[in-house]
Amino acid sequence: MSPEWIFDLTDQSNFDEHALEIFQYQYRENPVYQKFCRLLGRTAKTVKQKGDIPFLPIEFFRSHRVISGTKPPKLQFKSSGTTGNRTSTHFVSDADIYQKSYLKAFELFYGSPRNWCILALLPSYLERRDSSLIYMVNDLIAHSSHPESGFYLRNIEALKQQLLDNEAAKIPTLLLGVSFALLDMAENFSLSLEHTVVMETGGMKGRRNELIREELHLILKEGFGVSEIHSEYGMTELLSQAYSRGNGKFSTPPWMQISVRDPEDPLSFNRIGQSGGINVIDLANINSCSFIATQDLGKVYEDGSFEVLGRFDHSDIRGCNLMVL
Repeated sequence: MSPEWIFDLTDQSNFDEHALEIFQYQYRENPVYQKFCRLLGRTAKTVKQKGDIPFLPIEFFRSHRVISGTKPPKLQFKSSGTTGNRTSTHFVSDADIYQKSYLKAFELFYGSPRNWCILALLPSYLERRDSSLIYMVNDLIAHSSHPESGFYLRNIEALKQQLLDNEAAKIPTLLLGVSFALLDMAENFSLSLEHTVVMETGGMKGRRNELIREELHLILKEGFGVSEIHSEYGMTELLSQAYSRGNGKFSTPPWMQISVRDPEDPLSFNRIGQSGGINVIDLANINSCSFIATQDLGKVYEDGSFEVLGRFDHSDIRGCNLMVL
């Protein structure tokens, strides 16, 4: 199935039609997803509108090969996980789709990566070779026109100096980092950055105690001397990302959509502004599964933006686990 039309979407006017088209394809070509749908009593004949489409629990990526079509995987991305837990594996059969997804999304929110000096502080990811985040950031760096763009592992002093040099030269800079590493830096240095966007990519990965978003962003704003902290929302099992430019509200590219399910009834959707489990439609995930029920809690607003409030404990996950264990 050709994915080119996915990235031609400019608004939500025909999103539902495309979502149904991809559902029909994945129901037919993805044995794992088809079996899950059939166990729920949802089939290619009974799914008539977008609201009928089942969302595959993200845990399936830990226990099954979630693939649509017969094209062999070219890439395998694995989640970081914690010691003793099974990690998710996302089999990607077309790297070009992933590249188009993250490049076009970045351009929609931040313009061309060519115009940014991109400095990446992702130690927990950089130590692995199968991280989708590292794959994306490495390619964004390759598209940057600034020779100073690059990764930093343990040389925080060098990163600090590069930030100061960029500030002096008034170079637009994106500092993209995992939360615990940015916290370490913010607590060790006191900076005042006027030409730098600070973007956090998520949790502590077991390195530090978890903080609520407001606490984390307050510390980072004070340490880096910026008025807002930006955020990236993505995961191993998806091929698209949402971005927040501050205030904790994320926006999606036109080929990605968020809804919120009732935690007690995963086939029911909550109203706008009501918190529940985050469901993601990622049309770019055409060769895997585009309909994912995540373990994140959140709420969606009238304009389609959404907020992430936390995560389910394993004991909180209800229903739709028919094939997970």
